[in-house]
Amino acid sequence: MSELHPDTSTSLASSHLLEAVNSFNSEKWYLAHDLFEELWHQSSGDFRELLQAIIQISVAEYHLENGNTRGAILLMAEGLNHLLATASLRVGYDLVFLRDLVRERLSALQNRKDLSALPKPYLKSI
Repeated sequence: MSELHPDTSTSLASSHLLEAVNSFNSEKWYLAHDLFEELWHQSSGDFRELLQAIIQISVAEYHLENGNTRGAILLMAEGLNHLLATASLRVGYDLVFLRDLVRERLSALQNRKDLSALPKPYLKSI
């Protein structure tokens, strides 16, 4: 199984992964998307599906920042579906926590509720 925990290796891939995670957690959505996409091209299996989820969530948040609510809903829903399929992976981050944040934000978007009180998605280390 591929690991998503950047603290365990000093390889270039891990340093790239750490940069992607830091971009995501700093709400630099477009940069996070680009960095995770580079990793996605090099991965396979469940790990690839997890990266797809994170990419789609990043783009959904980017759409929200730019006023594209419809695009945000579509991509957040797709990202959530990929997270549901990969939430049991052991990757050094709490994927259930991320899934719950995304699910809550998606529900608020679909019901046209204010998102300002909801935390934005982030990858919480475990």
